[in-house]
Amino acid sequence: MELLKQRGATVAYYDPYVPVIRPTREHAHWAGTKSVEWNRETVGNFDVVLIATNHACVDYRELADWADCIVDTRNAMVDVPTHPGQIKKA
Repeated sequence: MELLKQRGATVAYYDPYVPVIRPTREHAHWAGTKSVEWNRETVGNFDVVLIATNHACVDYRELADWADCIVDTRNAMVDVPTHPGQIKKA
């Protein structure tokens, strides 16, 4: 998140296990940042969705329906039907 923000990106996150980022010494400026809502409107507003953690409770089929561009660093989308070019493996 930090590197993307430094490069000018508007950054947000979704994590069902971390509803709010707690204070840390290394990233105190992120403290209080809240996880976004998991719904079509919210996810669909992002230009790119990056999967950094593969949570079993996340519905990746919904993500495929809602997001045009997904960078999958955890192979979470391997069994999900997607459109050609929609998934970027990283």
